[in-house]
Amino acid sequence: MSHAVLADMLDVLVVDDDRETRDLLADFCRTLGFGVATAQDGRAAISAVQRDPNQFGVVLTDLNMPGADGFEVLRAVRAVNPSCYVVMITGYATLDSAVRAVKEGAYDFLAKPFAFGQLEIVLSRVRDRMALERENRDLTHQVMKSRPGTMGRLDYGWRLDAIEQRLADIEVLLRAVIDSRQ
Repeated sequence: MSHAVLADMLDVLVVDDDRETRDLLADFCRTLGFGVATAQDGRAAISAVQRDPNQFGVVLTDLNMPGADGFEVLRAVRAVNPSCYVVMITGYATLDSAVRAVKEGAYDFLAKPFAFGQLEIVLSRVRDRMALERENRDLTHQVMKSRPGTMGRLDYGWRLDAIEQRLADIEVLLRAVIDSRQ
């Protein structure tokens, strides 16, 4: 897959109190063509997303940080931009923390150490999902224009089925990519 296409004009906020990890993640995201900003802790990340809620399409945040942890970052991001994808990263992964992260709205959860290929797959899934959401909005707009007087009364079942089928197809393709790399 083309790295430039993968980025698709997304800005990523990388949040980690460990400078080396933060710089490695930021550099990797840049090699994929993403615009990247960094924050040295949760408070700085919260300030950045509150300053410009729509700047970031993805937030990669460490879980354990002084001041404000990854869960506080997640809640702040979801409060100001529910369409932003938050990926939690931690060296202290537990099943409970992973489940809690997803329940609170995290898109994914990566345990350190992880391969950059794993992160690339997560970012690819985010890009694909955003493309589907954009297509869904476009199709909804087209249907509403073609059916005057039906605003707000559309049957969304067919669209949901189509989206679910596309997401299932993407998951199958991603599993095939993962399996081929192992």
